[in-house]
Amino acid sequence: MHGELSLLKQGKALMFTKPKVYLAGAISGLTYDEAVNWREYAAQVLAPDIVAYSPLRQKHFLADVGVLDGSYAQNSLSTDRGIMTRDHWDCRTSDVILVNFLGSSKVSIGTCMEIAWAFAYNKPLVMVMEEKGNIHDHPMVREAIGYKVDTLGKGLAIVKAILLPETTGYEWPSN
Repeated sequence: MHGELSLLKQGKALMFTKPKVYLAGAISGLTYDEAVNWREYAAQVLAPDIVAYSPLRQKHFLADVGVLDGSYAQNSLSTDRGIMTRDHWDCRTSDVILVNFLGSSKVSIGTCMEIAWAFAYNKPLVMVMEEKGNIHDHPMVREAIGYKVDTLGKGLAIVKAILLPETTGYEWPSN
């Protein structure tokens, strides 16, 4: 499967593939920068051992839109079909799904679909969400969560603990 630490035979050469994490979370109702900032941080923390996939990769053209809402027909990646196709593929081919719902003020329907896909495909789901009061706190969402933490640092630590062999010199974050 894509992203697993495994040996792939390609002719005479063997190649290691890196584990893949999908970075799910709200996009609608946020600016491009607000939506990508935590994802860029997560990708930096997880690199170089884990590859992080953002639903906003290769969508820099959205930076000037202002507050994002829905789809955008000017690029195939941002149409209704383009969003659904790639985000579904990313969830299906990822080894772990990391969901960041911290500070959500509006329900993220797309992310709720990604949570359902993670559950359907038996993908470990790491949820970063306030202990109480988050708008996404719902019985079905709670049941789909494999791991729930209240800070992004703790969520990233769990992603590493799931995907990597024993790490030395890494301490559990206090925040």
